[in-house]
Formats: sequence, structure tokens, C-alpha cells
Amino acid sequence: RQGLHPQTHLEGFTGVLQADAYGGYDKLYTDGSVIEAACWAHARRKVYDLHAKKATPTTTEILRRIGELYGIEAQIRGQPQTERQRIRQRQAKPLLVELEVWLRNRLLTLSTQSETTKAINYMLNQWHALNYYCEDGVAEIDNNIAENALRGCCLGRKNFLFLGSDSGGERAAAMHSLIGTAKMNG
Repeated sequence: RQGLHPQTHLEGFTGVLQADAYGGYDKLYTDGSVIEAACWAHARRKVYDLHAKKATPTTTEILRRIGELYGIEAQIRGQPQTERQRIRQRQAKPLLVELEVWLRNRLLTLSTQSETTKAINYMLNQWHALNYYCEDGVAEIDNNIAENALRGCCLGRKNFLFLGSDSGGERAAAMHSLIGTAKMNG
């Protein structure tokens, strides 16, 4: 959990890294060459899981507001990056400002030990990174595209234990990359 693998794997990388709030990534962001873009799906999931157990007015409202952000993304999907950034600045950014104020006000009324407080703090602790997608027309609201691309590898991990050799594993990785690229390009 010290983040050695991300640091080694991403050594020399510069640009935007969109991921969850795993602390192992933190050292990558310190010199500014890697920009943190957080994932709204991870933030939403923490609230959704609470809501599924026991819906409350707070969880309902948080999910509604996050849903508005995703609604904007659905409208601009496929648009040029400059247009996406312009619309996000005009439509999503004000919603995010309102959401932050609302979340901070809700914290004043909740127990510091409640699960809802923990979910809200998860969002607020990475608020700047959750807002980054509004500053960049290329960034996504979440990293679901990447996670969905990896799902097949993760689900098939047991099946791939016995590929026969390192070269068999390399060939399988190349095929997964090729198939994943084809899927992303329709």
C-alpha cells in the first residue's frame, strides 16, 4: 500500500491520471508532472451503497445531484474537447460549487462517525481532483472506460493461470490489448 507499483509502472509519465483515491498514487502528484483527476463513479458508489442499504434524504439528494453531472456528460459525449470543456464550465461547474456547499452544510448536521459522513468526506477530501474533468475537455467524469476494458482480464484471471510460459502470457496480453482497442473504436 506504499504505492511502489504505481510509481515504478508510471515512472516518467506526465499528464492526467484518472483513478480512485488510492494513496499509492499520491507521490506521483507531488511535483506537478502528473495531474490527479478523480473518478466520480467511485465517489458515487460510496453513497449508492449506503442508499441501497437504507435510503435517506441525504443519500437521495447526493445521488440526484451526481446524476445531473452525468446527465450533462451524456449530452456532450462525442463532442470536440473544446465544446465539452465549454459546456462543463457553463453547466457542471456551477452544480459542483453548489454541491460542495451543500455537502459541507450537511456535514454540520451529521454524526462524525456516520457512514454518510465518511462517504461525504471521501468526496470532499478529493474535491479538487473530482472537479478536474471540468477543466479539461479530454478528461472523463469517471474512469469507467478503463475499468470496463480491464474487466475481462480480471474475470479471466483464474483461466489464465496456466498459459504455459511467459511468452504465452505476453501473447495473451497483446491479444487483450488488440481486442480492447477494437472494442473502444467500435
